[in-house]
Amino acid sequence: MAGLHETPSASRLHIGVFGGTNSGKSSFLNAFTGQEVSIVSDVAGTTTDPVYKALELYPLGPCVFLDTAGSDDKSELGARRVEKTRLAAEKTDVAVILVPGEALSDTERYWHHFFKEKNTPVLFVVSKADLKEDAQRTAVEVETETKETAVVFSAVTGEGKEAVKEALVRLLPENYGTRLITGGLVEKDDLVLLVMPQDIQAPKGRLILPQVQTLRELLDEKCLIMCVTTDQFKSAIKALMRPPKLIITDSQAFGYVYENKPAESRLTSFSVLFAAYKGDLPYYLQGAQKIDALTEHARVLIAECCTHAPLTEDIGREKIPGLLRKRFGSGLTVDIAAGTDFPQDLSGYDLIIQCGACMFNRKYVMSRIDRAKKQGVAMTNYGVAIAHLTGILDKITTGME
Repeated sequence: MAGLHETPSASRLHIGVFGGTNSGKSSFLNAFTGQEVSIVSDVAGTTTDPVYKALELYPLGPCVFLDTAGSDDKSELGARRVEKTRLAAEKTDVAVILVPGEALSDTERYWHHFFKEKNTPVLFVVSKADLKEDAQRTAVEVETETKETAVVFSAVTGEGKEAVKEALVRLLPENYGTRLITGGLVEKDDLVLLVMPQDIQAPKGRLILPQVQTLRELLDEKCLIMCVTTDQFKSAIKALMRPPKLIITDSQAFGYVYENKPAESRLTSFSVLFAAYKGDLPYYLQGAQKIDALTEHARVLIAECCTHAPLTEDIGREKIPGLLRKRFGSGLTVDIAAGTDFPQDLSGYDLIIQCGACMFNRKYVMSRIDRAKKQGVAMTNYGVAIAHLTGILDKITTGME
């Protein structure tokens, strides 16, 4: 869980660098960023786990660059390296594919096909240009074959650095960085009440990341904000001269806050807001309706994005499974997937319940959703599921009304 003053990499533009072994990925990244981000060596397979480097790069702004292992790695650890590279690819907002040869290889064609299926913008970089007599001709041929932009780059001379920057700016997803956590729910001078229980799950002396990000956005939107813990909620309502336009609560307090809120105040939760901000809210709402069809023999996957040590009040490992088993029976099976350990094969599950995903970027969350859709498995998220299980899903605001 990130603290109050941390800038989460999940909110940054993810630029992934891909290609074959020794295609110049690490050299490109070091030269392009002006920093020694990755180890450079002629030894095949130098890069093992993907290297993630957060930095500010004008005019792109806050970015995370991902240096990946060669996807044609045939070494003893090759399969594991390739799997890590594929995971990095699922997080990538804009892909850079290195072309070290005179023409596209099967590896580069594979990545191009992979990213086109993911609707991820692609930039081809003809690398090691200082070693090629006609690198520009190669770039033209790549553009002709792929219908993508290709630029020439030399990590030795720096040739092409500005061209790469300009191309990346043009490839930024439309309206990238303009999504709001609160969507269109608030305006300037709106009174917003945040209910933020500081229980055993909250890191001592800090706020959890969804609370921090939502609070900052509300400040930017010039809202009037009041923050309270659950036990101070009634006192806060009494102290206010007018009812809040919007109340945002921790999903665990949904029932209590709903029963005690002013009738005119709209209610949502941090997790529900993040369902739209990071994922596919309509799909999550459809998935919530599938909860009613579960039985004691059903199998549910709880998908957490962080890898915190589970505690006795854990929402994903204790509270949601408890609500499900109370309704459907103790025989209901609940599996936990933490961090990036999200199964490729989801066919054995009746329902997936995804956390708010504050620690991952939207691209990666959408790759999970796409996997669930393709395999015909219903999916929802913590806040939406809890609202449904407590009978108030149709009474809260999701921003889709």
